[in-house]
Amino acid sequence: MSEIPGDLKFMKSHEWARVEDDGLIRVGISDHAQGLLGDLVYVELPTVGDSVQAGNACAVVESVKAASDVYAPVSGEVVEVNAALGDKPETINEDAYGEGWIFAVRPSNKDELEDLLDPDAYAELLDSEEH
Repeated sequence: MSEIPGDLKFMKSHEWARVEDDGLIRVGISDHAQGLLGDLVYVELPTVGDSVQAGNACAVVESVKAASDVYAPVSGEVVEVNAALGDKPETINEDAYGEGWIFAVRPSNKDELEDLLDPDAYAELLDSEEH
């Protein structure tokens, strides 16, 4: 099993959220999720300025196997997208927790982070899915 960074929060649907120093929340999909999807061939990014709601789909990742919605872990405004994924969606496969981030949100309610799983709880979820 891959390492799960300790500075992240997770959704049960395998998105991760990292609170940056400037208060923005960077979002991506977990290494586990990219592994299940396989080689990614396309990423549909949200638009900067979009308003997103926690738990709602706001992006799509497509692999040779399937397309999967990416859900917003918190509500807020999309302030940045990883445009490099347009040319190189496989970056998510290569570095899911780093260069493979998908978008960043200026949260409207940081308390929503409390509803997400910490790394230990996420690891337990993965263990329970595999058994």
